[in-house]
Amino acid sequence: MFFKRHDRDHGRRFGHEESGHRHGRFGGGRHWRGGGGRRVGRIFEHGDLRFVILPLIAEKPRYGYEIIKAIEDRLGGAYSPSPGVVYPTLTMLEELGYATVMPSEGGKKLYTITPEGSAFLEANRASVDAVTARIDEVSAAYGSGPAPAILRSMENLKLALHLRLGRGPLSEEQVRAIADAIDAAAIAVERS
Repeated sequence: MFFKRHDRDHGRRFGHEESGHRHGRFGGGRHWRGGGGRRVGRIFEHGDLRFVILPLIAEKPRYGYEIIKAIEDRLGGAYSPSPGVVYPTLTMLEELGYATVMPSEGGKKLYTITPEGSAFLEANRASVDAVTARIDEVSAAYGSGPAPAILRSMENLKLALHLRLGRGPLSEEQVRAIADAIDAAAIAVERS
């Protein structure tokens, strides 16, 4: 989600290739930043997310957003799965009969595990335990950075600026308003 590396040259420019961190310790593919800017390799292999989501909804029924937050919290902010990964996995689990949607207010989908899902978890206990151990290892090694809520807010500000600046030129009044808002936020952060 917000830690994606899009520039393939980052490894060379920042010396990670030479130090053996090109593919990270946790597999190839996308890299995510942990505390202190350290890179973490792929957190989950193909299909692993179901071994994370099912235990979460076995603990208690959860909305999709709560699942994303729970995964982010368990990884100490080192990784936050995108909705584009979580919701298709929830749909797959529902289609397999491992999860079901409970009625809830506001039209949001509240997911819970089914008896078939519980049986699937038990039959795959070794895989669940391996993914849980990997989560614990990543959290311990890379999760000591800033709080996930702060990182998410920083990324939200960057995105809002990018979107606004992409809509076209700003008037002097708009420039002052945006600069004043950012300055006020900076002062509030400094005083906190």
